[in-house]
Amino acid sequence: MTDKKAVILLSGGLDSATVVAMAKADGYACYTISFDYGQRHRSELQAAERVAQQLGVAEHKVIGLNLNGMGGSALTDSSIAVPETPGEGIPVTYVPARNTVFLSLALGWAEVLGARDIFIGVNAVDYSGYPDCRPEFVDAFERMANLATKAGVEGQGFRIQAPLQFLSKAQIVQAGMAEGVDYGLTVSCYQADDDGRACGKCDSCRLRAAGFSEAGVKDPTRYF
Repeated sequence: MTDKKAVILLSGGLDSATVVAMAKADGYACYTISFDYGQRHRSELQAAERVAQQLGVAEHKVIGLNLNGMGGSALTDSSIAVPETPGEGIPVTYVPARNTVFLSLALGWAEVLGARDIFIGVNAVDYSGYPDCRPEFVDAFERMANLATKAGVEGQGFRIQAPLQFLSKAQIVQAGMAEGVDYGLTVSCYQADDDGRACGKCDSCRLRAAGFSEAGVKDPTRYF
């Protein structure tokens, strides 16, 4: 086991699975973390377990949260419909403070493990316009992480790595295929059914399908 450890946010979707494979290829022992945060379905958590197993991570952890207790998002409040056509501005599938909360918990685990690197699969090219996916957010969180932790204060700083930040969805698919990711194990749909089948209509489904098409790769997604 390498001493080069990384904590990686793993949602069970295409992007985060690719990030795990990339980190592993870079020689990291991968500690993956997923969140049961009150999302619409558990299919993505089941997908995260499958991906972690397929890619041979060192440890996979699922943390329970109650973001649905606050609501404010179509992903945590069933009374808000998931949009099935493109819209303007930040969509209602944005979950308030989600990446801030997730990265904070990943930071805590990284400090416990003695890991200096935290990976997140955010993207600012083919994405839904979420403010917590932008490079400015990633940079600001890294600065905060090094101010707010014992390890950071003692000079053992953290890096927040977002290797997909400036890649198109097609480039992400190609990168994952090169590292042996089985995308048939992943679930990206905002409203997947209990069997992990996708709607084919939501923003995430549209971006995913376009990525496979532009990459010239057969789309393994199962639709209902």
